Amino acid sequence: MEPVYQLIFDDLKQATRASESKCQTVASRIFDEVSRICTESQRIQASGDIEAWGISLARHRLTQCLKYYDLGSQQGRIELHSSLSAVIYRYITPPQVQSSYQARLTLIEDFLQGFYIEALNAFRRENQMPQTYCPRSLLELAEYMAFTERYGKRRIPLPGRRTQQLIILRAQTFSQQQPPETLVDIEQAAEGGGDSDGRNAVSIPQVREQMLALEPELPDDALRKTVIKELMQYLEDRQQQDCADYFALRLQDLPTGEIETLLGLNPRQRDYLQQRFKYHLIRFALSHNWELVHQWLEADLERNLGLTSQEWQSFWDQLNGQQQQLLRQKQAGTEEQEIAQMLGCTPTQVQKQWTKLLEQAWEIRNNLISGAAASTDE
Repeated sequence: MEPVYQLIFDDLKQATRASESKCQTVASRIFDEVSRICTESQRIQASGDIEAWGISLARHRLTQCLKYYDLGSQQGRIELHSSLSAVIYRYITPPQVQSSYQARLTLIEDFLQGFYIEALNAFRRENQMPQTYCPRSLLELAEYMAFTERYGKRRIPLPGRRTQQLIILRAQTFSQQQPPETLVDIEQAAEGGGDSDGRNAVSIPQVREQMLALEPELPDDALRKTVIKELMQYLEDRQQQDCADYFALRLQDLPTGEIETLLGLNPRQRDYLQQRFKYHLIRFALSHNWELVHQWLEADLERNLGLTSQEWQSFWDQLNGQQQQLLRQKQAGTEEQEIAQMLGCTPTQVQKQWTKLLEQAWEIRNNLISGAAASTDE
């Protein structure tokens, strides 16, 4: 198995800027883990080619470690957090609580903080390291993050010859242990009081969130979740993962500075990303999935696109004959292919014309909001 160790050491030395001693230390830990697996696995022992198995396992661990190393400490943490969050997302909601999207994100955050500590303890234990050990260099941090990902995805045998990933079992246990309700002192919360160290301080938004979390999910809440899900899918389908990440952080109401830090952006880069996200958001709202978005905004065709009677009449009067016919057919639920034949144009042209009409109505609603805000300020 000596070639396996040499392979690990050489790859680390070539692919990282870590010192030779650091590469040797990390290579030794990876090699010891690979050797232990090869020794304990009956299938590998019976294969007759233990060294080939060792090389395969070593390459897999090297690939994971170097992936996190190349991402860097900040982006690596985001990648690990995102990967594990995706695995546990559907398992983390307590069965007795109809959690909002924000409440579920908070629970995921709480769970993963505890899981990272568990993974670090497992890393120390399996590598026979002192309980005081913490990764210091980028290579050590990458090694720990790669271990944490593998640790979470380990298959645990269950009754009936079934298996499940370790992190899912932990998430299910965590969810079951969440209290069905949270008792708070409303007066103390209103005054912003709490323990002197702030650990038990409760704010009015937290009280409101806990109260809402215990109420049955309203149709509007379900619709909001659907819009969020569809928009996320829209961004991912168009390979706009950075916009999806930005959207996820915006949903958490994080301050701009924290979003920049989490995404590793300077203010100018963040502003550019924000503008790109806004562009895709408008395309999604006005063309890709306009029915869903306008239903959520209570601005669908049944509600005259959210316009008052007077605004609707003014909007209608501005349209030419072809646009009025398009609007009537949309209200009647006519398919775009059929509308195109009626208007003597292509379905693509119908879509573009309809997007323009939605934009006009959108602008009228926004002007109304701006005007109302201005009159309130006066």
